[in-house]
Amino acid sequence: MILIGLEDLTAREERGPLDEMPIDASPMSGHLALIRPWNRPCARGSIPILAALGSHDSRLLEETLMSYIDGFVIAVPKANKDKFIQHANKGDSVFMELGATRILECWGDDVPDGKLTDFRRAVQATDDEAVVFSWIEWPDRSTRDRAMSRMEEMMKTDPRMSPEGNPMPFDGKRMIYGGFAPVVTLSA
Repeated sequence: MILIGLEDLTAREERGPLDEMPIDASPMSGHLALIRPWNRPCARGSIPILAALGSHDSRLLEETLMSYIDGFVIAVPKANKDKFIQHANKGDSVFMELGATRILECWGDDVPDGKLTDFRRAVQATDDEAVVFSWIEWPDRSTRDRAMSRMEEMMKTDPRMSPEGNPMPFDGKRMIYGGFAPVVTLSA
C-alpha cells in the first residue's frame, strides 16, 4: 500500500471536515494512493469515503493514517541480553496498558559499521555491547502524549517503571529516541 501526501491527523481534526478526499486506485494490484489536496483540510471523518475500496483497505488506511511511533536505539552489554529482555517485558507491559498497539525490541544481528556514521557510533557502543533498535506503535499521537504525561508519576508508583524495581541493564544516557509520524507505509 502506498500513501502519498499525508500529514498528522490530530492537526487536521482541529481544522474541520473535508468535502471530499480524492482517491487514486493504482492499476498495479495491491497499491492505493491517497492524495490530499494541499490547499484543503482533512479530518478523520473523511476516512469512510474509502469504504468503496473494501473494508480491509479502509481499516488499514485508518490505522496507518493515525498511528504514531516512538523509536529508540540503545547499546546493551551483550552479557545483559537476558536482563534486557526481562526489563523490556516488564516495562513494555506498561506501555501496552496505556494504549500502545505494538512494541518491538530488536537485538542487533547485522549492524554494519558505516563510513561516516552508523547505529553503533550513534549510541557509542563498545565491542562488548549490542545495538538494540526498538519502537512503540501508538494508535495516534494524542494517545502517546497522554501515556507519556503519566510516566513521571508511574516511575514513582509502578515498580515496572521504577529505576529501583526494574533497573535498566544498559547506560540510559547513551539512548537516542524520538517520536515519528509515519509518512509512507507499505504492507503485504
